[in-house]
Amino acid sequence: MSGQDDTTDMIEYLRSVAGIAIQSDLLFIARRKQDHTEMSHRWEFPGGKVEEGESDESALKREFLEEFGADIDVIRFLGESVFQNKGKTRTLAAWQVSLSSGQIQHLNEHVEVAWLPIEYISKMELADSDRSLIPIVEAAMNSNSGSGHQVG
Repeated sequence: MSGQDDTTDMIEYLRSVAGIAIQSDLLFIARRKQDHTEMSHRWEFPGGKVEEGESDESALKREFLEEFGADIDVIRFLGESVFQNKGKTRTLAAWQVSLSSGQIQHLNEHVEVAWLPIEYISKMELADSDRSLIPIVEAAMNSNSGSGHQVG
């Protein structure tokens, strides 16, 4: 068996998901705890890695439960970005989720959460991968406000 087969199998695990919760014109973001990673103390759209055999939706539900004790509903796929991290190509898929402040039970991997407008978020110290989602999130918010109907 060659090492090339192992590399092909690993491509499956380089997918992550981000939950985009929208309330009116505000988005839910969270600030990571300080640690020794490149994500330390940066703001992000919460989510995480999709595990083997797991769907995007299941990964989002698991991550929000682990990180916030929040039981969310996944509403719709918004788009995805492809980026490089540590020499590997990764995909980050953005999904709109339903979440209210009252659903947040604890902060497991974060020190702070906020509901802020996209214009403010785009100027914050975001994780690079999450910054790549800004145009996707802006398009989703524009389509929500211009369609005349509420999502959720």
